[in-house]
Amino acid sequence: MQRRLFGCLLKRKFSFRPAEFSTQEDPLDLFQSRGAPKYEKAIEFNSISNAPKKKSWEARIPKVSKKSNRKTSLQEDKGHAVIKCLRPEFNHYKNQKYEPDQIKLASKGWDHYKSKGDHFTIQLYENDFDSSSYFYGESASFEGLTLEQKVIDALQRIDIERPTIIQEKSIPVVLAGKNALIAAETGCGKTLAYLAPVVQQLIRWNQTSLKERPPNSPLAVILCPSRELASQIGYLAKKLSLLLPFNCTTLLGGSTKKKMMNPNFYDVDLLISTPGVISKMSTIALYDLSYAKHVVVDESDTMLDDSFNEILLRLLKRMKISYFNDPKAEEPTGCQLTLVSATVPTSIYSILEDIVEPDSLERIESPRLHRVMPHVPQTFYRLGLVQKPGKLLQLVKNAALEKKPTLIFSNKTKTCDWISLMLHENGVPTLSLNGDMPSLIRAGIFSQFKNGEVNVLSCTDIASRGLDTNNVKLLINYDFPNFMADYVHRCGRAGRISSPKDCSIVNFVTYPREIQLVHTIEMAVRTMKDLPNVNANIRRLITYRK
Repeated sequence: MQRRLFGCLLKRKFSFRPAEFSTQEDPLDLFQSRGAPKYEKAIEFNSISNAPKKKSWEARIPKVSKKSNRKTSLQEDKGHAVIKCLRPEFNHYKNQKYEPDQIKLASKGWDHYKSKGDHFTIQLYENDFDSSSYFYGESASFEGLTLEQKVIDALQRIDIERPTIIQEKSIPVVLAGKNALIAAETGCGKTLAYLAPVVQQLIRWNQTSLKERPPNSPLAVILCPSRELASQIGYLAKKLSLLLPFNCTTLLGGSTKKKMMNPNFYDVDLLISTPGVISKMSTIALYDLSYAKHVVVDESDTMLDDSFNEILLRLLKRMKISYFNDPKAEEPTGCQLTLVSATVPTSIYSILEDIVEPDSLERIESPRLHRVMPHVPQTFYRLGLVQKPGKLLQLVKNAALEKKPTLIFSNKTKTCDWISLMLHENGVPTLSLNGDMPSLIRAGIFSQFKNGEVNVLSCTDIASRGLDTNNVKLLINYDFPNFMADYVHRCGRAGRISSPKDCSIVNFVTYPREIQLVHTIEMAVRTMKDLPNVNANIRRLITYRK
């Protein structure tokens, strides 16, 4: 009798049956709308056990008032939800205001491990919003911006007929000979905001005695941090040079010793370069920067951080930046400085104090600087480390069915390569792009993605600054960035001036540092304030990631 009872207990205790799924896709579908997660069993266990009670992740969030627990129909009457949450009581609506001590964040309890599966979406404007009104102002043409008619005609011939808001503000200031700091969100046309007036200046200077100067002595220099961005700016400048009387060249690193041993000498009005190669070439006098009358520092937040500022400041000292250049003078006495960036470090003036008078810099900002993009929905998923691959595969496969060009960001090269291999093995052709690759290979990979030969690109932050990814429809931050500046630049690869209307951004949030950054972003949206601490420091970032 005892043996029979003991055998039954053993069978009951150790019997099991495999999990059943209704479809084959269920294991990947981590976020079906089943409502908010519930953990009653864990709470009941704590209540009857002698062990100390553990608060659930929902218990860590301040209780909402009864007014916010109304039915969904009443909440829908409030209109469009700017922040739409899995738990509707945390929705945020347009023009909703809070008392300082009553702001409740949907991500507040995400530091608890049981919060995995929660998510919310930020969408400031509704789906029928016309994104063209976000980029363009009142001017319907470049007339009235002090540009000469031949420059306007050249812009029209390359299909640029209407100036954006930042171009309206910047072009007259640059043509007036003032030092300028152009700060605007990514994808709004900052390149043309400085390139068009620089081209007009070059045409005028070439009609004076400045035309008679030695070879390899540019009148204007554009400096940028990456070879991809330099090539992109050089391509646009080359198109204009075929229509207007000036010449330009792009100088890239990668074979600097070869260039030194077999130098080329030719007339150049506009030089586009990365700082490393032009520093070496000018040090040995293969290029003469003393004739430069205008220098542009693109992506200046990156160029002025620890990785570049020593080289950059040495170059700027050679060019003798002036306080002001008289636009009516035939030959400027000094060199004009233009800084361009999507984020402005707080230390920028102290870094430049030995180069230029801080009060000579006229700051030109767009109204949406350091703000979350209003026309692109951004979804934030709270995920565990083991959930991320499955969710990524689900999103990318759905995007592949709809033929959506997809950009995937990760923080490390090994993660970037692993994502590419994993998606390949699951039937999704994917390219990998990271800073460890030679520049020619990077250029070829990016060209394949931009031309639509492959629709999925896994990359690191090498692709987050300056590149014109106007075909991207889905952007995924597989690794959430560690710094606010990286978040702003990454998101700027979607929703650009020439991008499709149905772009979207998905963020995976896992680690405590990432959760804290999401707190900051959500708080900024709810309080309608700028994103704080938008500073970049690549060297510190590399050290942190090691």
